[in-house]
Formats: sequence, C-alpha cells, structure tokens
Amino acid sequence: MNATAFTARLLTERPRPRGIAGWRHAHWLAVGTVCLGAFLGQLDASVIALVFPALGRHFGAGFAAVEWVALAYLLVLVALLAPVGWLSDLVGRKTVYIGGFAVFGLSSLGAGLAGSLWILVGCRAVQAVGAAMMQANSVALVARGVPEHAMRRALGIQAAAQGLGLALGPSLGGLLVEHASWQWVFWVNVPIALFGIVAGWYLLPRTRSGADGPTTVPTAVPTTVPAPRGAARRTPSEPRFDLPGMLLLTGATTSLLLALSTASGLPLPGWAVGVLLVAAAVLTLALVRQERRAARPVLAPGLVNTPGVRSGLVVALIGYLLLFCPLVLGPVLLTGAGVSTAAAGLVVTLLPAAFAVAATVGGGLLPRDWSDVARCRSGAGLAAAGLLLFAVLPASGAAVAAPLLVAGYGLGLLLPANNALVMRAVPAECSAVGGGMVNMARSLGTALGMALSVLGVHLAGAASGGRTVLVALAAVAVAAVALTRPTARRDGPDRAGFDPHGPDRTGPERTGPERRGPDRAGPGGPEGLRAR
Repeated sequence: MNATAFTARLLTERPRPRGIAGWRHAHWLAVGTVCLGAFLGQLDASVIALVFPALGRHFGAGFAAVEWVALAYLLVLVALLAPVGWLSDLVGRKTVYIGGFAVFGLSSLGAGLAGSLWILVGCRAVQAVGAAMMQANSVALVARGVPEHAMRRALGIQAAAQGLGLALGPSLGGLLVEHASWQWVFWVNVPIALFGIVAGWYLLPRTRSGADGPTTVPTAVPTTVPAPRGAARRTPSEPRFDLPGMLLLTGATTSLLLALSTASGLPLPGWAVGVLLVAAAVLTLALVRQERRAARPVLAPGLVNTPGVRSGLVVALIGYLLLFCPLVLGPVLLTGAGVSTAAAGLVVTLLPAAFAVAATVGGGLLPRDWSDVARCRSGAGLAAAGLLLFAVLPASGAAVAAPLLVAGYGLGLLLPANNALVMRAVPAECSAVGGGMVNMARSLGTALGMALSVLGVHLAGAASGGRTVLVALAAVAVAAVALTRPTARRDGPDRAGFDPHGPDRTGPERTGPERRGPDRAGPGGPEGLRAR
C-alpha cells in the first residue's frame, strides 16, 4: 500500500455498527463521547495550577517561568482552534476528533517523561494541538448530531462535562502530587485518551462518506464559509490555507498574554510591557486587514459578521472569563484569610459544580417558554450578583459559598444558551468552523482569566487586588446582558448578512441536503447523521 492510499484509508471515516446507528437514542452516545473530550481538556487546563510548586522545586525554576507550562497550552489552543475548524470541514470532524485523542495521549506521556522545564512546555504545546482537534469539533458534533429539540440539553451536558473537569482538576492534581508525583498529573490522561479513541471510533456518526466526499460539507472548498466583499475568489482546485492569518493571530495573543505576564512579575524589563502591548495592537490590526483579503481566512469575517455570531462569541469569551477568574482568585482570597488549602479548594469547587448542575438540569427551573436570549440574560445577571457578593463579603467558607453557587448557576444558564444561539446563526456547512470559533473564544477567555487574576493580585495584593478584580468581573457580566441578541436560523449562505457576490455564487447551485439546517431531516441534519 503506497503512502497516498494509506492516507486516504486513514482519513476515511468508518460507520458505526448497525446496532448502534439504528438505536433511536444513539445521538446521546455521541454526546457522551464528545463530553469525554470536553472533560479531558478542562481537567488538564485546571489541574496544572496545582502542579506549579512541585514543578518549580523539581526543575529549580521560578513561578514566572513555570506558569508558561499553562500559558503555552492556552496560546497554542487559541491559535489553532479556528484553523483546525477549517481542517475538520475539509477532512471530516470524526477523523480529526479521534486524532485529537491520539495526539493528546501521546503528548501527555511525553510530558511526564520530560527531563527539563522547556521540554515539558513543548509537550504541553503539543497537548494543545490535540486539545484543539477535539475542542474545535465538540460543539459542531453536538449541534449537528442531535435533534433540534434536544440541542440545548446536549450543549448543556457538554458544558457540564467541562465544568466537571474544571471542578475535579484542582482536587485531583493535589491528590496526585501529594500521594504519587507530578508526572502522574499528565500520565492519568493516557488511559482516558485511549478510551476516547475507541468510543469515538464506534459511537460517533460519520461526517464524511469517504471517497464520495463529505455528507454535510460541500465538496467545493470556497463554499465552506461565505466570504466578505472584496475577498479574492478561488476555485475548488486551488485551496490555500491562511498561514499569515494564523501567524498574526498567534503573535497578537502571545504578545498580549506576555505583556500581562510581564506586568505580573515575569523578569523582563519594564519597558517590555508597553512594547508588547503595542505589538499586540499592531498585529491585531494587521490580522483584521489580512482576514478581509484572504480567500480562506482563519477567522472568517463573512461568518463573524453574521448577525448574532460576533456578539455571541464575545459573550462566550466573557462567560469563561467569569468562570475561570474565581477559580484562580478564590483560593488566594480564602487562604489569605486563614482558610486551609484543602478547605479553600472544596469551597471554590462549588462554582463549577453549580455550573455543571445548571447547564444540565438547571434550565428546568425556568419557565418553559423562555427563549435562549432570556436564559442568557438571566444567567449573566445571576453571575454578576454572585461575583459582587463574593467581592464584598468576608473571605470565609461559610460567607462565600452562597455567592459562588449563585455565580456558577448563572454561568450554567448563560453559556449553553449562548452557544445554542451562535450555532443557530451559523450555516450548516460552516458548523465546524463556527464551533471552533466558539471554543477559541472560550480558550481566550480562560487565558485572560488566568492572566488578569494574577495581574490584579500582583499589583494590589491578594485581598485588595482579588476583590477589585471580582467587582470588575461583575460589571463585565452586566455587559454580557446587553450584548445578548436574538438570532435567526441560517439554513443557507444567501441570507442577509452574507455577500451575495462572494464565492458561493461562483460554485454550483446547492440544493437538497446541503441546504438543510440542523433541524431538517436528511444528510445535513441529525436524522441523516444518526443513520450512519
């Protein structure tokens, strides 16, 4: 077998066993498989903070260097989520998702064997590649693989899996470091990844049919995402990946986070903060210019400018910023007030625990006729109230438990409903790209949450700085209420908000299943996916 045939066979998605594909509840098995990847990614993102002291002792490095074990992961994740979304639309979401488990497991094994801090940082960057392959497809696999009436619940279960990973990370990390070694924080991922590969192979429906091309993605590359006006038109025979856009995105996010890290104590000259912020601004402007001209942009302006998508991505970023900041600030405030580390960890766990409960069953306490917009706004309001109470009440376990529960419950209402609004506004043929951009916003919010929390504590001290950041977060949550907008379902590229003279007009007329949205029967909707 030559290399071309081997590659083609490797990228061909296999159908599920008939017994599984024919079961009327098979879509929940697919949701469970997606939740496994969501859980693993968030577990790994939250567990690392508990390993910093052990890594510093083992490698003889300071905190400013050790924190890049986390920041490298987040930076690569932010940079790759959108490009991997493009790749998934072309190659197949199931193939890329299963490959993500393989990359993540192998890099976790290497991280535990790392002989130096910077080798460990490199392994964490490779881990982020695997995480991007999973996360860029998670929302799309859920949104396009379940019936419309179950989408909100499915997205809520996925968000709950993320919350559970966030909640268990600190506790699991502490236990492994104390009773085993820091290496096991990474090695514990290996069996989970192996299980994910097997589950994905047998439980996920096909998103491509192999040699005949995609079942839900048009064969013409330019039709994947509607292009903005003025973008260069390309034919299906000349695809080109937007490498300059990816490099500019990586440079802009790295410069911003490095500036925040330097302001938080990274041993670089003081003037470096200003230079890095200017570099971040310049690279961002260059990125906007590049994306407007690119034939296949990383950030897809034609999709970002769709009514409801841009504001929804901002709300997604805000939501995960609100979720992650208290996970960093809570232990600092509580231990500074004399609460033990173990007790502080248990108290802070209330936030993601309430988030997980609200994301799955909490919506049942609201009126059934409430729209996703109403759920978003009520959730953001509850999050603002909880964070404000956390900021003003005494730093004790009994005092802050209720505010953390309120904030977590509000975020559990906000994020699943917001994700549903975004995915409803995204055309069916762009689902993986849209899902990747949602997850990119989530990762950027998580990275900013870590960086801004450390910055606030560094500049104003643990107590004063932490409370100031919490008050600011409450104000940001109020802004999320104003940003939430209703969206209309996007079943085709020729609706308002898209360029009617873009590449979609140059290709063949798409009719039938390719024009169907996720709530329609047929190959483009969940009925077609479940049949495979």
